[in-house]
Amino acid sequence: MVLNYIWIAFFLVAFVVAICKLVFLGDTGIFTEIMHSTFDTAKLGFEISLGLTGVLSLWMGIMKIGERGGMIEFFSRASAPLFSKLFPDIPKGHPASASILMNISANMLGLDNAATPFGLKAMSELQELNPKKDAASNPMIMFLVLNASGLTLIPVSVMVYRAQLGSANPSDVFIPITIATFVATFAGVLAVCFKQRVSVFNKAIMGFFGGISLFIAATVWLFNSMPQEQVSKVSSLVANAILFGIIVAFLIKGLRKKINVFDAFIDGAKDGFQTAVRIIPYLIALLVGIGVFRASGAMDFMMDGLRGLVSMTGFDARWVDGIPTALMKPLSGSGARGMMIDTMKNFGADSFAGRLSCILQGATDTTFYIVAVYYGAVNIKNSRYTVSYALLADLTGVIAAIFVTYLFFG
Repeated sequence: MVLNYIWIAFFLVAFVVAICKLVFLGDTGIFTEIMHSTFDTAKLGFEISLGLTGVLSLWMGIMKIGERGGMIEFFSRASAPLFSKLFPDIPKGHPASASILMNISANMLGLDNAATPFGLKAMSELQELNPKKDAASNPMIMFLVLNASGLTLIPVSVMVYRAQLGSANPSDVFIPITIATFVATFAGVLAVCFKQRVSVFNKAIMGFFGGISLFIAATVWLFNSMPQEQVSKVSSLVANAILFGIIVAFLIKGLRKKINVFDAFIDGAKDGFQTAVRIIPYLIALLVGIGVFRASGAMDFMMDGLRGLVSMTGFDARWVDGIPTALMKPLSGSGARGMMIDTMKNFGADSFAGRLSCILQGATDTTFYIVAVYYGAVNIKNSRYTVSYALLADLTGVIAAIFVTYLFFG
């Protein structure tokens, strides 16, 4: 529903701006330019979707190997000590714990199709423990903030779009996204822990977040001490080595599990092909709406105003061009994806704005959509402080994304 209003707003605002340009500036070509943009962006949407088929099939095939090979269960077992401390109100051995672990693990691996059923199952089981059936319980809030913070280890879709839009190295945003999404998750979890009086001073929580925080701090220090051209080379090498290592690990896990690795890959690749076909109408609709908004001059007017305000403070304003993705992300994942593609199309996939929009896309998740779907599934009417704390995680992720983009890409 939110996306419906946003999409309509693109056209209405574009129409009003075009009328103003025609009346006050005498721009008689504005409507021609807008109509040309509808044809161009519709064609672009189809070409991107068609080109996605191969790369998306590849990664969906790899992910299917990991899924059947037991990688979700592996991550769940590894994270069980941490999650038992984050959800102290869930009785030991309750099935909700397993569902939460499976959901978070699937999200971390980028397996959205597997994550959502586990998430809905977790909400149903948490509702059984909930003393107030119309208000969100503490475990529900922690679970939703974790989901909204978008913790992801393998940002497959972002890398796929970068490859399709001509990036010389689609995986160069892998490490920055990992840092930004972790910072968002850490901020959200820490805030909820303080609110719910969950002690963060125990071995599981301190060990996990403290260890990763030290690793990120060391990474930032290391890259900050390098010349900019060396940062790009080293981060690219490390990112590609990690990604190839993950592929090999999935294959080895599949062999040890004695599954038919090739058949698993083919099944996943089929899902990737179907996914690429399914998104064609959605992508075309969003790109046309955004294209109309940009062609009318409304996007430039909005961005120029923000850029001017930032410049007045004396700060570099290059990050402004990537910020539409961040503004859209809490409202709509599809809308944010459209903004990301539009930014890469207009500025270049390997431009500062293009990379920033990709990192912003991977740093957090669609807060309002997640809250609506998960709470709606169990008839929760009072979300309490879920949205405000999830948006705090989003804001932290956005700030972290801007910071790491400057660190890695100058």
